[in-house]
Amino acid sequence: MMSRRRERIGEQIIHLVLFACGLVSVFTTIGIVVVLSVETLQFFREVSLKEFLTDTQWTPLFAERHFGILPLLCGTALTSAIAMVVALPLGLLIAVYLSEFAPERLRRTIKPILEVLAGIPTVVYGYFALLFVTPLLQRFIPTLSGFNALAPGIVMGFMILPMVASLSEDAIYAVPESLRHGAYALGATRLQMVFRTVLPAALSGITASFILAISRAVGETMIVAIAAGQQPVLTLNPLVPIETMTAYIVQVSLGDTPHGTLEYNTIFAVGMMLFVSTLLLNLVSLWLRERYRRAYA
Repeated sequence: MMSRRRERIGEQIIHLVLFACGLVSVFTTIGIVVVLSVETLQFFREVSLKEFLTDTQWTPLFAERHFGILPLLCGTALTSAIAMVVALPLGLLIAVYLSEFAPERLRRTIKPILEVLAGIPTVVYGYFALLFVTPLLQRFIPTLSGFNALAPGIVMGFMILPMVASLSEDAIYAVPESLRHGAYALGATRLQMVFRTVLPAALSGITASFILAISRAVGETMIVAIAAGQQPVLTLNPLVPIETMTAYIVQVSLGDTPHGTLEYNTIFAVGMMLFVSTLLLNLVSLWLRERYRRAYA
């Protein structure tokens, strides 16, 4: 009797601890949203939302100040797009190979290697892009600037490659064996079974992994801060220096801008834009995942 009572008390304590941990994460998120909202409102008291969203120049630290976020959005989208071109096809092919073709021993070897890529500090990736990838690309593209969007985009693609490969492989691995056997019974080859049966059935998880990887690329800081330059130019040319939203936040946060000024409050407006962008991507990921899950249920 006493032992059961102790077990119940222990379970209640565990439940309280887990509930407290959940509350910490919830209140942390609420705190972040409140701080961003308050400081962003301070910014928009002096700068109109129309100027913020439509002006093609971003020079809040110059004598002639402009507060158009389009150059930062364009730079962020450009590096993220390059990263996706690298990470999505390679990650999906790696996932297909590991789940459907690789021997078990090889699979156990490759998976940890991918996890090592995910564990490398991003500052290392940044200097790798600046000091190795950029000079290498300049041999083939002489017009490539020392700071550019191409090299950090490529390196960022390899950085998020483990996320795409791991999540996609989990989604493919979760496809019921009965679908594979059914495809073979209908006369499908192994490749036909993979690309016409397994991948469509795992499309919800694969799509979710793609969008989560895009969110990770959009929020990347150190690679673009080191190797992309800090020139907010509205361009889609990957060979010239650009600036992303995260790189600008790093630039202002170095301490040279006085706290409480309009220039300082720009980082909260940019941070809110970044927060909204990643939130929308995550919501789209959840929506697509549920939609395809119902379609193939």
